[in-house]
Amino acid sequence: MSFPAISPSAWEHPADRAALSAFAAIPGAAGLVRRVIGSTSERSLRLSFLGGAARVSDSQFPSVHRLVKEAARVLDLAPCPEVFVRLELGPGAYTYGIDSPFIVLTSAALDLWDDEELLAVIGHEMGHILSGHAVYKTLLDLIVKAQGALSEGLLGAAATLALTGSLREWDRKSELSADRAGLLAVQDPQPAYRALMKTAGGGRVAEMDLNEFFRQARDYDASAEGMDSVLKLLDVIGDSHPFPALRMVALQDWEKGGGYDAVKRGEYPRRGESAKGRPLEDFERAKDSYAKDFSSSQDPLSQAAGKVMNDLGELFGNLKNAAGKASGRADGDMAGGRNPFGPEGPFGPEGPFGGAGIFGNKGAGTPPGSAEEGKENPKPPNVEDLFNDIFGGKK
Repeated sequence: MSFPAISPSAWEHPADRAALSAFAAIPGAAGLVRRVIGSTSERSLRLSFLGGAARVSDSQFPSVHRLVKEAARVLDLAPCPEVFVRLELGPGAYTYGIDSPFIVLTSAALDLWDDEELLAVIGHEMGHILSGHAVYKTLLDLIVKAQGALSEGLLGAAATLALTGSLREWDRKSELSADRAGLLAVQDPQPAYRALMKTAGGGRVAEMDLNEFFRQARDYDASAEGMDSVLKLLDVIGDSHPFPALRMVALQDWEKGGGYDAVKRGEYPRRGESAKGRPLEDFERAKDSYAKDFSSSQDPLSQAAGKVMNDLGELFGNLKNAAGKASGRADGDMAGGRNPFGPEGPFGPEGPFGGAGIFGNKGAGTPPGSAEEGKENPKPPNVEDLFNDIFGGKK
């Protein structure tokens, strides 16, 4: 079974979809990333794999080549991306590039996952390509690398911390989206689950049990004694991927919740159709998704993640408004709502990330009397100004 012209919104997690809409709503954001990377850098990266890895083809790794073509056929991805196999001890799969993306599989990945599991893994990477995640993951990398410049006056330390935290929360949700694309590629939940279980425990699948692994994930979610929630937050706060056990539960929730069956029935959005919704509506759906998670989770950490998503929506609304005003555009879809940097906003003087908050200038993170104490967080600059300030006016 294949899914002609399927839109990536068919598998995107609501929080991922909302963040993608918000990114797209900021004038110049995607162009900024493309300018920094440029076709030359992307070509240089591809040449390094041509010289240092094995390109998959009919005559090199032909079994992998068949899986690549099958995943591209099912997800209607054309042209079919190049795939390379690189010698590495650890299993992994990565997608590189923006204009001409390609996939890299490690040699250990071919040893760990069987053909069906590998099909789900390849479908996962193609989900990233179709959703356009590479552009925005690169933007996240740029912001992380520019944290020093941002903290020193462009946004302020507290707002920069909140921004990177929110972006990393989106980054993890984008992996849940790609897991769904992997399930659609293989069209059998069991190998998709096994691939995630093997990611956690290795290849001795005869000594592992999916049901026990699911119970393990539920035990993790239910653990809320003492500092457990804080410890779990610290475990993932800088990671790009959720833990494998949690990814498996999230994938099963989508499968059992009807989303997977709807796509298989042909009830999915097509590319080229009118926009699914305005960015603010996408954030409403994201908040609904978090609310549903709250009702089933026993861990207060989930509630913190939901608040991050809400603050992310307000932050991007503010960014779009600032950029829109600088370029003479109307406020647009994300206009309205409370100002995240205003008196009542999360980054304002009384907010959790503002001067009085625990992450703010007067909170636990900054000693009284320091240079940061009492400093106000300015509104975010226009994207072009941000680029020029970070990279010294480079065009």
